[in-house]
Amino acid sequence: MATVSSPPFQFPVPKLDPEPDDSDPDPTRLPTIFNLSFNQDHACFAVGTDFGFRVYKCDPFVITIRRDFFTGGGFGLVRILNTSQIFAIVGGGPDPVYPANRVMIWDDHKSLPIHDRSFRSEVRGLKLRSDRLVVVLNQKIVVHSFPNSKPLHEILTAENPKGLCEVSQSPGPMVLACPGLHKGQIRVENYALKRTKFIMAHDSSLACFGLTPDGRYLATASSKGTLVRVFSTSDGTLLQEVRRGADRAEIYSLAFSCTGQWLAVSSDKGTVHVFSVKVGSGSMEKDRSRGTSEGGVPNPSGISSLSFIKGVLPRYFSSEWSVAKFHLQEGLQHIVAFGKRKNTIMIVGMDGSFYRCQFDPVNGGEMTQLEYHNFLKPEETF
Repeated sequence: MATVSSPPFQFPVPKLDPEPDDSDPDPTRLPTIFNLSFNQDHACFAVGTDFGFRVYKCDPFVITIRRDFFTGGGFGLVRILNTSQIFAIVGGGPDPVYPANRVMIWDDHKSLPIHDRSFRSEVRGLKLRSDRLVVVLNQKIVVHSFPNSKPLHEILTAENPKGLCEVSQSPGPMVLACPGLHKGQIRVENYALKRTKFIMAHDSSLACFGLTPDGRYLATASSKGTLVRVFSTSDGTLLQEVRRGADRAEIYSLAFSCTGQWLAVSSDKGTVHVFSVKVGSGSMEKDRSRGTSEGGVPNPSGISSLSFIKGVLPRYFSSEWSVAKFHLQEGLQHIVAFGKRKNTIMIVGMDGSFYRCQFDPVNGGEMTQLEYHNFLKPEETF
């Protein structure tokens, strides 16, 4: 098994009072963010910093939990269970709250650890559901029951320094997607059907992928970052291919809407794109035959504007493009999720930025910014 025995760990006591005091080494210093993650239904997000962790509710935007550990308090990974006070936590940074090979299940209401499990190598990623905890190591994934953290299944993967792994969040047996053993390959575990499917998604190394909440569809991007592909997880069929751009980019986040109708993509190019997902037609070729106008908005005529030269132009010109986009600071990492309000997305950045934007599903174009916060600034958090 991947787990190892370890002595009981004494979790440091957090500073519950957000006001600075004499024990703070620098009470005016803003935290450095190590990790950002939305919860299962995108109602809130968690932030792991170099001296604590925080949780923010998305709508309305407000801080709900702040825990600071001014000595030995770095949090590399923080995952919150729904909107509860149950967390899966991994230490990180130069002064971690505890070793990076250790996963702590923490009950913040009781200020007590529920479970504490150690591994032989650094934890690269975490996924949390009401019934499962998934721990991602460099070349292995361990699926645990939850909340008792009993190991149930081990999966060998190719080297996975980014901790890539996605799990379905709808009630019922889990669907899990993770890297396979070969470059560009994704392994899909359907625990309801007790079936494993391997998908050769890309020729290049995997950079990012995402699942619909029910686990039926999978979006993938490679290290090239120009194309995003949508697959059926049941049989591995390629359903749709969309183009983020022509230049190489690092894809940071892929997120489906709750219905699977839309897909949001963020990258280091400083642009968030929203694509229309047309998996209902059964195949990518059927969708293309219905035609799209420039920008990826459905063409009512059903005739592609480029159909008269199909097979002549390079693939670049026949690709499906985004419906809408939003511009951010280039080179900065952001994660994205769809909001509860109609046609809205939320964007959270490693600089402490929070955006709520709205897109026009018919006319497309530039998104409208509805809201902005810098959640690291004291006046924004208290």
